[in-house]
Amino acid sequence: MDKRTFLKTTAIISAGFLLKPDEILGFNSNNDIGGNQVITEFTLPKLAYAYDALEPHIDKITMEIHHSKHHQAYITKLNEVIANSTNESYKKNSLETILANISEKDVAIRNHGGGHYNHSLFWTLLTPTTKPIHDKLLTLINAKFGSFDNFKDTFTKEALSRFGSGWVWLNLDSKNGLSIVSTPNQDNPLMTSIYKEFANTTPLLCLDVWEHAYYLKYQNKRTDYVKAFWNLVNWEEVAQRMN
Repeated sequence: MDKRTFLKTTAIISAGFLLKPDEILGFNSNNDIGGNQVITEFTLPKLAYAYDALEPHIDKITMEIHHSKHHQAYITKLNEVIANSTNESYKKNSLETILANISEKDVAIRNHGGGHYNHSLFWTLLTPTTKPIHDKLLTLINAKFGSFDNFKDTFTKEALSRFGSGWVWLNLDSKNGLSIVSTPNQDNPLMTSIYKEFANTTPLLCLDVWEHAYYLKYQNKRTDYVKAFWNLVNWEEVAQRMN
């Protein structure tokens, strides 16, 4: 491979990685005169699998309603809030940046923006063809929790102890330390202006423990839903997020 081909290939690969977060979050954008990215509309991201692909662990009807109804509702409200807001930073920054700088008073952005981000990430962390966990992550898990089974137990306990609606997260800090936390409603670890303890962390894995995520199949049995979740984790995507 000559230098020109190498540079061209590198540029294409780099562009792909730069576009990936936008594709996950699903938004249309353009640039203003100053070159700043202006978000014109968030859209529902497509799933990488069919609605019935996660059965029997998550049923088709739940996936369809969860994705096309619940997630879409967050997006619709988020677009309305941004369109009607006098805060121009909402139109010029990525959703990650917006969430990182919100205050507790920004209820609409916090709920609908968090709902869009959380679900968009969650879909990528599920797969009908799960593969073994990567060695690097397993090493970190063993160092923190003693074993993979202990890690699953700790994550599960956090999921079951989250009162009401919310999310459970596996976070990685800047020193390669892992932590398991939960947040209420549609809050997430990106909201470091509210959750100072999440500064310099990256969410690697998350689980939706709102009842709409499991009620049709599991009714009030959240324990069974969490147990089924481990059959669907996309460990390859988790490994990519580590990088």
